[in-house]
Amino acid sequence: MPQGDKSSYTDKQKRQAEHIEEGYEKRGVSKEEAESRAWATVNKETGGGKKSGSGRGHKVSHASSRKGGRIGGSSQSHAQRSAAAKKGWETRRRKAG
Repeated sequence: MPQGDKSSYTDKQKRQAEHIEEGYEKRGVSKEEAESRAWATVNKETGGGKKSGSGRGHKVSHASSRKGGRIGGSSQSHAQRSAAAKKGWETRRRKAG
């Protein structure tokens, strides 16, 4: 099977890759990069294409999909986060005393 041949993947895996690719493109990733990342994600989650033989299956992990949107840190700047913490501290101090 030549590299890049998707014939050994199930229909479900192909649909997953297509959906993941659309999500990357919506976030501004180029078409080629989105496709590459999508198939890498499918491979990581499902263990690659279908393989013949009894007992060859294994559990599917969606950890990489759940992690996707959370990478990149906070939307607040350091100064905003610090100011919010100081304000909360002052409020708690005032209400306690």
